[in-house]
Amino acid sequence: MRAHQIMTFDVVTTSPEASVVHAVNTMLRRHISGLPVVDNKGKLIGIVSEGDFLRRGEINTERRRSRWLSFLVGSSGVAEDFVKEHGRKVGEVMTQRVITVNEDTSIEDIVRLMEKNHIKRVPVMRGESIVGIVTRSNLLQAIASVGGEIPTPSASDDRIRERIIRTIQESDWRPIGLEVVVKDGIVHLSGCITEESFRRAAIVAAENVDGVKLVHDHLCWIEPMSGLYMQSPEDEELSRPSSVESSDQKQAS
Repeated sequence: MRAHQIMTFDVVTTSPEASVVHAVNTMLRRHISGLPVVDNKGKLIGIVSEGDFLRRGEINTERRRSRWLSFLVGSSGVAEDFVKEHGRKVGEVMTQRVITVNEDTSIEDIVRLMEKNHIKRVPVMRGESIVGIVTRSNLLQAIASVGGEIPTPSASDDRIRERIIRTIQESDWRPIGLEVVVKDGIVHLSGCITEESFRRAAIVAAENVDGVKLVHDHLCWIEPMSGLYMQSPEDEELSRPSSVESSDQKQAS
């Protein structure tokens, strides 16, 4: 599998001039842990994540160094920490060095980059344009969708996936963070919706693509005002003890 086969296409980004509070609220509302930062020309210039907000003045978690340690770090290092802990704009707290991949990067290489650099997400680039993002969640979804195996999808599966994504992405009801995994014509839809009608529309769009045999719904529902989060009916059913026991019994037989 490669990046373009599992990445999230609908990438939520922010600007360096956006406030820290706005970025944090966006992450909470969208249930994501990081945001690529792009300039007014759409060029990727940084990334801001949960880790960038661990040391913040608002929650009294600033670094407290002894005079001796401050001397070793130097005035420049202390000043940089102060900006990171008290900056009000995303551009002041973001991580500027961004590890990226391209659409054809293998999952193995992506995992290696994540482990080596201790990161949870990598933007997917086409030239200087960001076209997707691969997170640990994408990797887990890929594993879950193919039943613990990660084979290379056939060319027809790739075409099915591309058609589904193209159809849904062009709509006003597209799920947030849409993820589509296809194996042997069986489709798994993931992402977040704010209206139940969006769920049915996404499922119907997938079902109408030639070659699709079955569509599994993993679209979670989010209440926009409160941020209430609910699993899809299909995943809710599977998470019930009786469903798990029944599934285990079938596998045993």
